[in-house]
Amino acid sequence: MWTRTLLDYMPIAMLFLIGLGLGGAAMLTPALLAPKRPSRRKHLPYESGMVPIGPAQRRFPVKFYLTALLFILFDVEIIFFYPWALQVRALRALALMEMGLFVLVLLIGYVYAWRKGAFEWER
Repeated sequence: MWTRTLLDYMPIAMLFLIGLGLGGAAMLTPALLAPKRPSRRKHLPYESGMVPIGPAQRRFPVKFYLTALLFILFDVEIIFFYPWALQVRALRALALMEMGLFVLVLLIGYVYAWRKGAFEWER
């Protein structure tokens, strides 16, 4: 009744192969056809027209990444308030209890990050 043959999946395989071919061509064509005139100046890192000071690969404190991660985490979680706000009247008390639980979990995570000092920029 629900049997499928490999021919049913042929359009997907063709699309995949065409995508792979176009992607490969887009990456190989410049490498093969572009002029290559290396110089010392071309290999210097570019920083807004300024002469760079020190190495280009510097280590950044983990604090930057932690702050960005926390921002993205809480920002994405806030997105879930919108569909809830649209359906809160239809769902009534159940929606209020579910969102209360959701906010409680977010609040626990926020307090944990605050206690660990994740929001302090300098110590």
